[in-house]
Amino acid sequence: MSIELQALLAATPILLAAILLLGLNWSARIAMPVVYTATAAIALFAWEMSLTRIFASTLQGLLITLSVLWIIFGAILLLNTLKYSGAITRIRAGFSNISPDRRVQVIIIAWLFGSFIEGASGFGTPAAIAAPLLVAIGFPAMAAVVIGMMIQSTPVSFGAVGTPIIIGVQNGLDKAGLSEQLAAAGSSWEQFLQLITSEVAIIHGLVGILIPLFMVMMMTRFFGRNRSWTEGLSILPFALFAGLAFTLPYMATGIFLGPEFPSLLGGLIGLAIVTTAARHNFLLPKDHWDFAPAEEWPVSWVGKLEMKVDQLSEKSPVSAPLAWAPYVLVALLLVATRVSPELKSLVKSVSLSFSNLLGETGVSAGFAPLYLPGGIMAFVVLLTFFLHRMKFSELKTAISESGQTALTAGFVLVFTIPMVRILINSGVNAQDLASMPVAMAEYVAQLFGNAYPMFAAAIGALGAFIAGSNTVSNMMLSQFQYGVAENLAVSGAMLVALQAVGAAAGNMIAIHNVVAASATVGLFGREGEVLRKTILPTLYYITLTGLLGMAALYLMGISDPLV
Repeated sequence: MSIELQALLAATPILLAAILLLGLNWSARIAMPVVYTATAAIALFAWEMSLTRIFASTLQGLLITLSVLWIIFGAILLLNTLKYSGAITRIRAGFSNISPDRRVQVIIIAWLFGSFIEGASGFGTPAAIAAPLLVAIGFPAMAAVVIGMMIQSTPVSFGAVGTPIIIGVQNGLDKAGLSEQLAAAGSSWEQFLQLITSEVAIIHGLVGILIPLFMVMMMTRFFGRNRSWTEGLSILPFALFAGLAFTLPYMATGIFLGPEFPSLLGGLIGLAIVTTAARHNFLLPKDHWDFAPAEEWPVSWVGKLEMKVDQLSEKSPVSAPLAWAPYVLVALLLVATRVSPELKSLVKSVSLSFSNLLGETGVSAGFAPLYLPGGIMAFVVLLTFFLHRMKFSELKTAISESGQTALTAGFVLVFTIPMVRILINSGVNAQDLASMPVAMAEYVAQLFGNAYPMFAAAIGALGAFIAGSNTVSNMMLSQFQYGVAENLAVSGAMLVALQAVGAAAGNMIAIHNVVAASATVGLFGREGEVLRKTILPTLYYITLTGLLGMAALYLMGISDPLV
């Protein structure tokens, strides 16, 4: 079988997903079972994988899905618990009195608070929290959704306490094969994953500095009375200050602590610094910017739901320190269980592990529920129940809603993750062919040559656009990106890092995320208008990321243990 035919067949599942989800507008619930079936058929008949290995890969994917759902459940449960305890109401109210300038409000609420929520919860929750808050304090619904989508950029690679890296990249690469190569080179899988994490943090940190300025300029250009870019540019010093207040601690935590913390701690530290600066008018322009009166807004800007700051809870909100305490506890416990050998060993002592699924297949899976962020967040929820003096009925409702959300996401993942594992495990076959991602990589490397790193982030963004998820894009494409790096004899860690950054940027144009964000403010049927605006920051993100990748590989000579 020629390399061209191998690449075409290997790419078929991804192309089929694009056709069904985008071209035919199928829901992921219907499309992904079809894509999984097609993947299994290609593996069986074209690659001649054994049925046993296909079923073992499917079972491996289902076990990985359990760990993903555990994280999703823990993240959403914490958010819902704070919703019913009144904490979110308190947190929201604290932002509305900092400054009357809409430019400042966007930076604090969307860029900093939104990034913090992404780090703690992920899975679209920043827009679900920030967009209604912006509408509640006087923003047009369309502006709130566009700005809410732009949150889905810099913090996303480390969203939900690192899920796109911990689950997406780690399970998107051939961990077993790479671990052997790394050991032979005097390194380890843990060091390699940390190298990817550091490079992702640095690239995002450099590109993301301008995102708060982009947010403001998009707002003044498309929703201002004068449709002016320069009215947004006038807040440049404060916007750059806010960008650095997030990205500097973000990069530092990514480099020194790992993938769980950058967005969480970057958002928390940035919030403390920037809100204090805003209260003291540090670097703020002398003028105040606002929208035109609401009666002058076009109909297309206005949602069908009237949003109120206190709509999430009728309960009297807790004090501000108590409201923030659960998120601070999550950050502290995550850091403690990652840096303390004794605590790390304790929480990892409870684990599920399966070797050689369905016999001597070499396919293994397992996870430690207490060590994963889902376990940490479930424990904090229990503490919050007592700390916020909640009623059992409130906690029960939060658990019920969170379970429903996790199960909704789970149905799609039940097919998506096993599909990815079949792709990755297809290297063991009767024809002695390379795995499907490697076959695609060989062809792409031939096609684009040394210029490919310029497009690596765009490929990641395309994956997120199709899948609606950074994590799923990383699972689908990390091994492909690594394979291209091998063929070009450049750093595999760097190309996987470019994939992860691009997949985060792609979330800004993911249709699934646009629909979800629009629904929170009652803005329906205008997804196309939102996408036509959010494509601008997405193009900025993937272009600059590609240029940084080319510079790192060919000017700075960045390498890794396997180059």
